[in-house]
Amino acid sequence: MTVVGFAGMTHLGLVSAAGVASKGFRTVGYDANTQLVAELKAGQLPVFEPGLDDLVRDKGERLSFTSAVGDLGPCDVVYVAPDIPTDADGRSDVAVIHALIERIVPALNPSAVLVVLSQVEPGFTRALQAPALRQRYYQVETLVFGRAVERTTQPERYIVGCADPRAPLSPHLATVLRAFDCPVLPMRYESAELAKIAINFCLVSSVSVANTLAEVCEAIGADWSEIVPALKLDRRIGAYSYLKPGLGIAGGNLERDLATVERIAEAKGTDARVVQAWKANSRHRRDWAARTIKQVVLDAHPDATLAIWGLAYKENTHSIKNSPSLATIDQLPDIPLRLHDPMVEAGVVGRVKAQGFARELDALDGANALMILTPWPQYAKIAPGDIAARLKGKVVLDPYAVLDADAAAAAGLAYYTLGRSAQAL
Repeated sequence: MTVVGFAGMTHLGLVSAAGVASKGFRTVGYDANTQLVAELKAGQLPVFEPGLDDLVRDKGERLSFTSAVGDLGPCDVVYVAPDIPTDADGRSDVAVIHALIERIVPALNPSAVLVVLSQVEPGFTRALQAPALRQRYYQVETLVFGRAVERTTQPERYIVGCADPRAPLSPHLATVLRAFDCPVLPMRYESAELAKIAINFCLVSSVSVANTLAEVCEAIGADWSEIVPALKLDRRIGAYSYLKPGLGIAGGNLERDLATVERIAEAKGTDARVVQAWKANSRHRRDWAARTIKQVVLDAHPDATLAIWGLAYKENTHSIKNSPSLATIDQLPDIPLRLHDPMVEAGVVGRVKAQGFARELDALDGANALMILTPWPQYAKIAPGDIAARLKGKVVLDPYAVLDADAAAAAGLAYYTLGRSAQAL
């Protein structure tokens, strides 16, 4: 049986290792951080993902964790899978992955297959210096925060970058990929590295279309939610198109890919001005909540208190990377805030006038308005009537349409959301 190793036990490596172990492979998770490994062995996971605790726990002895690099020696396939940090400009710090490869390669069997799973810029894998290993690949990861377990156990396809895409894949790597019963698309290294960026570009394009036209709807009295079904029935667009408006691009991964293509375009003389337009549109829509709350509450009542539900950049994650909620808060200095998020502590806001609450409704007491800035599913279960009963004011900003608009109006709330004007509600 093929033995699989993963180097780097943060979000990407841990979820991916658990997914491979779920297919029956003996899997070794390596990280040099001894404290992290001790916590993993004790069942304390460093990341939150729905279903991940069960996925790791159910694997038993098939999934082991170690801080001893020599334990990767028996592995036939070793994935290099640390999360790659990015700076404020979206630039990746690939020194992390270089250092990890240098650490693990001497411990590997020369016949082992090295697979770069972390996202890297085009050209990285071919330029990689790992002479002790005869075979190396780049595999595109398409995990989504909040849906990572689903994405790793039920992949849509595998995209594999190869030195020669015409040659058969390594038998051990092919065995691992076949276990997931999905299409495998071999291609040259650079194509695979760019394919990941292409996927995210299509997503950014869809988000930008939705946000641009949703704002038009708000201005003319149309309703974007009525238009979306018509688009999804068009075969050129498709039923799975991401057409829900939101508060811009967030999380760091999409921003990284935009920055990567901008750098490539500048270096190679290609035209990537569309990226600048997408980024400008994202910033504009990110600021919707701050603009709207100023117009409908703060301009008339500058001493108002605001309740905010949601601090994470999206639901089902604890990540606050480029969070629209935190960006909104930054635009509201000196405003007293009453905060709730099921995974993120209120202390991340760093405000004296910001108070966190364990229960959603408790955050509403004394607040002049509510802003729902992360669409956590639990917020949708709260009746608008209960919100109206606890909220001092009547204004609710719900950009992601977590609440039922008709129920909110029936409860007497002044309800604002993306994609439709308040007058159309």
